[in-house]
Amino acid sequence: MAISQNLQQRLMQKLSPQQIQLMKLLQVPTANLEERIREEMEENPALELVDENYKSTDESKDEFDDDATSESETKSEDYENINVSDYLNDGDDDVADYKLKDVNYGNEEEKKAVPLKNESSFFENLQDQLIGLQLNENEQKIAEQIIGSIDEDGYLRRETTSIVDDLAFRQNVIVSALEIETMLKKIQQFDPPGIGARNLQECLLLQLYRQRNEGKNVQMAIIALTKYFEEFIKKHYSKIQQGLNLSDNDLKELIQQIIHLNPKPAGDLAEINKAEKYVIPDFFIINNGGELELTLNNRNAPELRIGQGYREMLVEYDRGAKKDKRQKEAVLFIKQKIDSAKWFIDAIKQRQHTLLSTMNAIMKHQQDFFLTGDQTTLRPMILKNIAEKIGMDISTISRVANSKFVQTEFGTFLLKFFFSESLSTESGEEVSTREVKKILSDIIEEENKTNPHSDEVLTELLQQKGYNIARRTVAKYREQLNISVARLRKEL
Repeated sequence: MAISQNLQQRLMQKLSPQQIQLMKLLQVPTANLEERIREEMEENPALELVDENYKSTDESKDEFDDDATSESETKSEDYENINVSDYLNDGDDDVADYKLKDVNYGNEEEKKAVPLKNESSFFENLQDQLIGLQLNENEQKIAEQIIGSIDEDGYLRRETTSIVDDLAFRQNVIVSALEIETMLKKIQQFDPPGIGARNLQECLLLQLYRQRNEGKNVQMAIIALTKYFEEFIKKHYSKIQQGLNLSDNDLKELIQQIIHLNPKPAGDLAEINKAEKYVIPDFFIINNGGELELTLNNRNAPELRIGQGYREMLVEYDRGAKKDKRQKEAVLFIKQKIDSAKWFIDAIKQRQHTLLSTMNAIMKHQQDFFLTGDQTTLRPMILKNIAEKIGMDISTISRVANSKFVQTEFGTFLLKFFFSESLSTESGEEVSTREVKKILSDIIEEENKTNPHSDEVLTELLQQKGYNIARRTVAKYREQLNISVARLRKEL
């Protein structure tokens, strides 16, 4: 077999460690930024927080050397040629000067702590109710496994056989499917009513069983959901009326009895838990006499600098006459940590700059909305539009848009909200699809609920308003708005 050599030239794009670090930081929301900075400080002792009274002596100087060497690029021969002069000359300019001075919070407001609710979680609430059952050790494990398998809506969507397997493989507890079912029946008596149901029908029936002694309407509702559940969810009320021989008034009372039940029994408790997860906006936009002002929320971004102790260690090394291998290894470690700290400070600065540039471009593009709050004024805008305006990659804009929030006088919005495709009107004008969805939503909201509009009628109404749109597109937008078809919107 002949051996040959070929010379090939390939163009490859490889991200530097700094770029990778920046991409990761862009995805970190403001609420978690301080935690991320703390993690970096724990890993790299060369980083430290700037004192409140600290002032940079030379803010104009660039504190990041082009010759910084990564740990992965350090070679053994570097021991013989360690130059610490660059590091010794670096002064107080190694400060992460990324905090905006005009954040719209005063000093007094900065000091206020955000109160958090001291509420039990949904699962803790169920665990507390287990105490009243007086279970043995084996039963306790079964009950806890069932509760752990209940989702945030309050449903048990895991099969009984799967729970049996979970107990056997994870906890070495051998039980039968009957034991699981028996324990589930007990848990289904917990509050809130309907908890632990396997499906919507069982969930509603569990709630009605608790109300059995509250009159004939409850008994009739139980019968209706037992025999005519499919007809009920499809709103085929005439079949229920005929099957149960109900008058028009009895049918209305039956429907009212059922629709007042809770299809998501854990909904209230889940909302309590979500209430603790406040959305912390990344940007603030205020209307100052017709002029929009944008500020970046830096409350969770403490200022950083290179630790003075690490500089002093380099000074001691530089003053020493004799430098053995051990000392060189130590100073090389210090150099690597300082390089890493500089990269991180630079990445934080670039993160703030990228966020501000992106949001500023979005604000200018959607200026009418930020001035009025009217969704119909939103202009078509895609990631490419913003990327071209600020000279950045589309993937960078996507990372910002998918995870950041802006607070306005009209509410707090995910940046992704402002992006939409375009649609042509009869006059040839390009409008945002979000504008069309808003008008579609308004039409449906104002319709006669006893005779709701079909998709064909909705299409005609939109076309009358000048929007050139097909019926299948109307159906798609309706589904994206989580609005049911006309038959399911009908009310008696």
